[in-house]
Amino acid sequence: MLRRSQAMWGNRRVWRPRLVFWAGALAIGVISVAFSKLADIAQHLFHVMTGTHGWTTFLPLIITPLGFGFCAFMAMRFFPNAQGSGIPQAIAARHLTDDDDRARLLSLKMVTGKILLTIVGLFCGASIGREGPTVQVGASLMLQAARWGKMAHARGLIMAGSAAGIAAAFNTPLAGIVFAIEEMGRSYESRANGLVLTAVILSGLAAIGLVGNYTYFGESAGASTGFSDWLLVIMCGVGGGAFGAGFSAAALKASRRIRRWAISKPLHRMILLAVICGFAVALIGILSGGMTFGTGYEQARGAVEGNALPWYYFLEKLLAGFLSMVSGIPGGIFAPSLSVGAGFGSAVGQLLGSNIGLAAILGMAGYFAGVVQAPMTAFVIILEMTGSHNSVIALMCTAMLGYGTARMISHEPLYHALSRVFIADAIRRKRAEPAPLAE
Repeated sequence: MLRRSQAMWGNRRVWRPRLVFWAGALAIGVISVAFSKLADIAQHLFHVMTGTHGWTTFLPLIITPLGFGFCAFMAMRFFPNAQGSGIPQAIAARHLTDDDDRARLLSLKMVTGKILLTIVGLFCGASIGREGPTVQVGASLMLQAARWGKMAHARGLIMAGSAAGIAAAFNTPLAGIVFAIEEMGRSYESRANGLVLTAVILSGLAAIGLVGNYTYFGESAGASTGFSDWLLVIMCGVGGGAFGAGFSAAALKASRRIRRWAISKPLHRMILLAVICGFAVALIGILSGGMTFGTGYEQARGAVEGNALPWYYFLEKLLAGFLSMVSGIPGGIFAPSLSVGAGFGSAVGQLLGSNIGLAAILGMAGYFAGVVQAPMTAFVIILEMTGSHNSVIALMCTAMLGYGTARMISHEPLYHALSRVFIADAIRRKRAEPAPLAE
């Protein structure tokens, strides 16, 4: 048995694919950290440029629409399929069997375009996040590693790369695994468990080695204790789930109408739409005092740490995030959704006189579960991001209430409904290809 094992590891065909896979997982962690740093710099530069006083506060009315238009043009002309979050593309790629179809959604070119255009979007004040794009980046890197290492099981490798991207982006290894099980697959393949776990561990080690161990949204000392806190659970779960489902349903309906409207002149009309959405996002940002620009990370972190947000913040941020999403520019909804949820929870907490930190994390759980209809992912990712171990049961209940409420309002999970667009495009492309000539 020992000789057989030694012979296997002495065989280049055995260890080469493993080395390439491990290198790919580590690369996901390193690139995710670099992406995070560049995204933070872009947001900071935007806030420095626009300032808080004088005429510079109106600069977003110019910068933001132009930036949206530029991102839409680049995505349509040079990086097709880079639009939006990137998670639907990764889900669609798992369902496709042709390598060329997968390459249109997941490639090194896509990695470049996704990162650059998301950073540009944040630089011009878009209400987007980098975490969803990191999923597409991670899946692309892992699929490329599979090609170089001549590895099979492409579906499992895409899942592993996506999980590694989430784990490295949020420093949440458990959430990466749960995300792979619940959101990427909706049906888990047992043979992929080792791939997912290994990819998450290696990408997480790379990220921790570069930036250290941390909780994404800081620490929350809030814990559910009395009846009023359980009333908070119900209101954040049901209310957050309803708002999340409303966002999801409206985004799907708007996306379908936009595709029909833009079909005759896709490039010109999508650029026009992006400019209009960018102007509206700029206007909302100015009216909110600059709070709705960017990911919303600072606002969410402040709420988790007990600092109340204006009660109307979550409505402004929800609208800014919706406009940024339907504009067609690359960028995710993870962080903006969590910020909306924190704002909603803060408003409910102020209404009930509850602990603001606890209300914020429960609001995040309810709203996020409502948007993506993935309660396990919502619960685990927020638990890891905030270190709220004293409120585990309350978080679980809120996520389940949010999910249940969302299912009654919208039966289509957002990412999976969007992924069907990319699958349908691949099918139409195949049908349009000329049949091979018979010899």
